Amino acid sequence: MFDTMTMTKVVGGVCGSLLVFLLGKWVAEELYHTGGGHGDHAQAAYIIDTGSDDAAAEEEVVEIDVAAVLAAGDAGKGATTFKKKCGSCHKVDDGANGTGPYLYGVVNRPVGTAAGFSGYSGALNEVVDNWTPEHLFGFLENPKTYAPGNGMKFKGFSKPKDRADVIAYLSTLGN
Repeated sequence: MFDTMTMTKVVGGVCGSLLVFLLGKWVAEELYHTGGGHGDHAQAAYIIDTGSDDAAAEEEVVEIDVAAVLAAGDAGKGATTFKKKCGSCHKVDDGANGTGPYLYGVVNRPVGTAAGFSGYSGALNEVVDNWTPEHLFGFLENPKTYAPGNGMKFKGFSKPKDRADVIAYLSTLGN
């Protein structure tokens, strides 16, 4: 089927294609060379002053009046938000644990005391003793930064109003 001449042509074609490819790469590098190589004497033609680097590192911290935000919480909206964001892992029935502990009566309850739930990591006990509305407000903003090492995978509520609504809803359950 294949004789020596055919094999020689195939090998020559592959080698020729590789040679063309390598030569094309070399030409492209010469034409579009963007590497440095200018030496230590080179400088930027102009510098755009964007202000102090220290000012960029400091972020403005906005103080939130937690008591006022919590007082404005709407339990009806909190129930809807809870069902969308929290209901897949937490139950609100007394003693009915899900992936997370049940949240019936959670407001002002000691941390880690949901009956029958054994999945506590212990990280929460190092941060807080009781689930006061203020502690819940901070925790629900970002559980991972509030209590590093806890097992909750939820990223948190960025809007203070959403947190206040959920806490208002949880306050109506068994408290």
